[in-house]
Amino acid sequence: MDMHTEDRFQGLRVVRQRGLSVPGQAYHVSVATRDRQAWFSNFHVGCEAVRAFRQPLAHGDATLLAWVLMPDQVHWLLQVGQRDPLEKVVQRMKSVTGVQVNRVLSRAGPLWEPAFHDRPLRREDDLRTVARYIVAEPLRARLVDDIRDYPFWDCAWV
Repeated sequence: MDMHTEDRFQGLRVVRQRGLSVPGQAYHVSVATRDRQAWFSNFHVGCEAVRAFRQPLAHGDATLLAWVLMPDQVHWLLQVGQRDPLEKVVQRMKSVTGVQVNRVLSRAGPLWEPAFHDRPLRREDDLRTVARYIVAEPLRARLVDDIRDYPFWDCAWV
């Protein structure tokens, strides 16, 4: 990488390290369950998780564009709103989901790993293409042969 390219990316890293996100920016976020426990391989537990993170309270003024719930992780395509930064949205979604799923499982303790992975989408990224990629995760994991057979996904464009 040349010095100018490195300088451009350094600025992005500084912004993200400070916990700032850009209003209106879309992010592909993935979060793993604690110790990669496959909690969501149980249909009823998966349903409870979906109910939780689809609540408007969970994502605040962010828009949930697409998602897929895998047995041990979740992928969200989120567009950050004006009020809450990405980190707060993800923290709230993890918290709401954790409380509701723990209630169903009659357990206590963290459901999710403390960290999460996010990738800000670039202007040239097509949201629908990224959404299709996210929704196809069960196919790549060979959980189903047809996405219509997988119950835990949704997309704003379907």
